[in-house]
Amino acid sequence: MRLRQIEVFHAVYSNGSISAAARALNVSQPAVSKMLRHTESQLGIMLFELVRGRLAPTDEAHALFREVDEVFARVLSLQVTARNLRRSGAGHLRIGIAPSLGLEVAPAAIAGFRARHPDVSFDVQTLHHDDMAQALYERECDIAFGYDPPPHPRLATRWLAPAAVMVLAPLGHFGADPVPMATLAGADLISVSGSGPIGTLVTQALADAGIDARHSIAVGTYYVAAALVRFGSGLALVDEFTARAMAHPAVMASPLLPALDFGVHAAWLDDRPLSKLGMRFVEAMTAAIAARS
Repeated sequence: MRLRQIEVFHAVYSNGSISAAARALNVSQPAVSKMLRHTESQLGIMLFELVRGRLAPTDEAHALFREVDEVFARVLSLQVTARNLRRSGAGHLRIGIAPSLGLEVAPAAIAGFRARHPDVSFDVQTLHHDDMAQALYERECDIAFGYDPPPHPRLATRWLAPAAVMVLAPLGHFGADPVPMATLAGADLISVSGSGPIGTLVTQALADAGIDARHSIAVGTYYVAAALVRFGSGLALVDEFTARAMAHPAVMASPLLPALDFGVHAAWLDDRPLSKLGMRFVEAMTAAIAARS
C-alpha cells in the first residue's frame, strides 16, 4: 500500500463513510471511492461492505487498520517534527516540565534566567511522565524535566537533584514527624492515576510494607490531590514540590519514615546535544530546586 492509499483507508475507516472521509481529506467523493476500489483490487480483499445502507468494515479491514493506524501515527509524528524544526531557533528555549515542577521551580528558574538573559524567549509546556520522550522525538521541546526517566537509547539524561515523597494530611492528623508508613494502614488515600515513577514508588512501598490503604478518590494530578486534602477528603502522598507549592495552614506536609526518594532529571535527544543556552538553563533549574530544598 502506498501512503495515499493508507491515508484514504484510514480516513474511511475512522469516519465511517466515503463522504465523511472526503471532507476530512478535502477531496471529492469519487476520488476516495476510486482509490478505495483500487486498493481493494490490489490487495485482493474486500475492505468495506454495505450493511443496511451503511458502510461497514470487514474483518480484514479491522485487522489491516491495526497496522495502518501505527503507520499513520508515525506519519503524523513526522509532520509534527518537521513543523517544530521550522519553529526552533537561537535565543529561544522550548522546555517540557512535569506539572509539579511547573508550580514553583520552573517559574522561578525562568524568571531568574530572563533577568540575566532578557533576550531569551521561552515556550513552556507541562508533560506527564509518559509523554516526555515523544515530545522530545517530535521536537516539541528541546529539554524535558521530570522524575527518574527510564533508560532509552535515544535520550541523554542528567541527574539534577534528589527529592522525596511527602504525606499531606489535615493539620493535627499525625502526631509524629516524619510519619511512619505503618500509620497509613486503613487510611483513605487520594491516589494519582498515571502518575509515573512516583506513583510506582508509592505503590511498591505500600505493598512491601503490607499496608492496605483505601484509595477513596483517584485524580489526574498531584496539585488536585493536595487541594482535596485541604478540603478534608483524605490523605495524599505527593512529591515535595507539590507539597511546598500547595502549602496551607489547614494542611500538614511531612516526610515519610522510611523515606521514599526519587531523582529530578533533565532529558534531551542524544543526537541533538544541548546548546550552551540550554545547558545554562539546566543549571538554572538545578539552582532553583536547591533554593527550595
